Amino acid sequence: MEQTNANGALQKPIGSGFNATSTAKDVIQGIDLIGKIAIVTGGYTGIGLETTKTLAGAGATVIVPARSIEKAKGNLAGIARVELEPLDLMDHTSIDRFAEKFRASGRPLHLLINNAGIMFVPFRKDGRGLESQLVTNYLAPVQLTARLWDSLQKAKGARVINVSSQGHQFAPFDFEDPTFENRVYDTLQAYGQSKTALNLFSLELDHRAKAFGIRAYAVHPGNIWGTELTREAPLELLQQFGFYDAQGKVVPEVIASLKTVPQGAATTIWCATSPLLDTIGGVYCEDADIAELATGQGFSTGVKPYSLDEPSAKKLWRWTKELTGVGFDWLS
Repeated sequence: MEQTNANGALQKPIGSGFNATSTAKDVIQGIDLIGKIAIVTGGYTGIGLETTKTLAGAGATVIVPARSIEKAKGNLAGIARVELEPLDLMDHTSIDRFAEKFRASGRPLHLLINNAGIMFVPFRKDGRGLESQLVTNYLAPVQLTARLWDSLQKAKGARVINVSSQGHQFAPFDFEDPTFENRVYDTLQAYGQSKTALNLFSLELDHRAKAFGIRAYAVHPGNIWGTELTREAPLELLQQFGFYDAQGKVVPEVIASLKTVPQGAATTIWCATSPLLDTIGGVYCEDADIAELATGQGFSTGVKPYSLDEPSAKKLWRWTKELTGVGFDWLS
């Protein structure tokens, strides 16, 4: 019987041949994606754009959902095999419209890359009254995956890549008050629990979906400079992370220690295409390999055990369906 990654049982590197300095171009070498179809949320900026370029360059048709179609057109100009469609992850009705249009095309979906995310934002709610980071970073990927289930099945060997973060180490999932109704909002706590939720979802989805030929992975791209993730970040927080000094100037040596955007996209591409993962799923990956468990105190490389806790994953699966009505009834 194939082993699952419940409680981090499979969290150890498997010798991919890549490392923290590998780029998306390195990882895609020798991979032919002609005839494959991918959806990349946020695929027109930052590591999402690099992911789109890399997949399309290997022959895939890439659908890029975008909140700003004009901006996406500009950023994706000249890239072959790219299709643009409107989508706002903060609007659950927009997700349904996007998914329905793709399903109506009758095409299979080989790769669903839930790449888009937000961080460092003030307290906001969506139209349902739910906190924005939880919505964008977790609930939206769940809904999109559920709505595209039939298309994923048609691929007869699909992968769902959920772009998580080392930031999951900021917080476990707070089942008592996940939407900050009764506690003071902290943007890093909100971000952390949203990414922990994404890791737990990846674990449980893979466990339930592998019988249907669908595997799921959570990815930490690395700490990267040059994306739009910090666009709303208060200067004080960026100073706390060491990116800016007391005078508000960028600290060059800190920036130089971070990954480049092509390096940041490498793990997503590896999880999407590596044959080494054909029989492995539900794992959290970084530096283009499966990550170690982070069992020590404080912030570190690897994945926290609470983020792969099997009972928590099952509890979150039920909680999500009860909160939003979105679920995978056929996988229950």
